[in-house]
Amino acid sequence: MSETSPRHRARELALQALYALECGDDEAANIRQNVIFDEKLNAKGHEYARFLFDAVIKGREWADSIISSHAANWKLERIAVIDRNILRLALVELDKSPDVPVRVVINEAIELAKTFSTGQSFGFVNGILDQYAKECEKADPKA
Repeated sequence: MSETSPRHRARELALQALYALECGDDEAANIRQNVIFDEKLNAKGHEYARFLFDAVIKGREWADSIISSHAANWKLERIAVIDRNILRLALVELDKSPDVPVRVVINEAIELAKTFSTGQSFGFVNGILDQYAKECEKADPKA
């Protein structure tokens, strides 16, 4: 098995921190400090994980509105906590990291869903992100 890329590990750590924030009663700053740590990850990887965590916290309402508008017949509260956070993470990364290709962000979100969620979740995550990406492409074909 190949070694996990630093960016993939950063996404995993950010997701775990977001999940801890939503399900626990600890402060974001404590979670950011204590959960986003991996002795095998370099400083740049930790920086990216913290960037994603902070960006999702700041962009949560925006991401939730995108999820709600694309999750036909699903209320946001009914979507599993881990799936909501995978979607938030991917949407914010698409919005705030234009240097990362859309396909990479979507594939990473699918991998996170396969690792941390149910067997059906990756299809749900893929569907919402793919739909959003197509809308963005129509709105700005050069992007």
